[in-house]
Amino acid sequence: MAILHEVLQHNAAWVAERNRPLSKEPHKRVIIFTCMDTRLVDFLEPALGLKRGDAQMIKNAGNTLVDAGGGVVRSLVVAIHGLACEEVFVIGHRDCGMAQIDKDALRRAMVDSGVPEEAINALRPSLGEWLGGFHDPLGNVERVVTMLRQNPLIPKAVPIHGLMFDPASGALQVLVDGYTKLAAGQTLPPHVGRL
Repeated sequence: MAILHEVLQHNAAWVAERNRPLSKEPHKRVIIFTCMDTRLVDFLEPALGLKRGDAQMIKNAGNTLVDAGGGVVRSLVVAIHGLACEEVFVIGHRDCGMAQIDKDALRRAMVDSGVPEEAINALRPSLGEWLGGFHDPLGNVERVVTMLRQNPLIPKAVPIHGLMFDPASGALQVLVDGYTKLAAGQTLPPHVGRL
């Protein structure tokens, strides 16, 4: 059976067993921005004590921020201003594939699969920078937290934390404590710290 058909068959059985609607607003009012790595699926959330409906999840390759006004920031703005989220957790992970991405090999794979060279060359500023690859996963988390903290679309009173996750053990390491990084004179939102 094709994967799509397996997914649809499972979904039909799963939907028949569900009966609990959830609010669009996350119960714990937090946003998790993390990597799309498959090892984190059904592992990161329980390691954080999160269940369905607790948090807004934003994922991309390497939890990177390439464009300060791009899709990640757009999602954060909607979650903060439209869905009442009050804290942001940027969570990288050990052994991240984006730390070892070979842009030349990826370019060859793209061309070999039919992507026109012109489309690759049109990426700005370049394929490597567009991908957002990095060599230091810890440094990437700290860089993303700094970029978000400096973004004028994100209120200064919103704590932005940076953490590193171990996909083998599930252990978390705090890299940036967003409570200590709040701008001078800023106070925490009323429901902060409910994770």
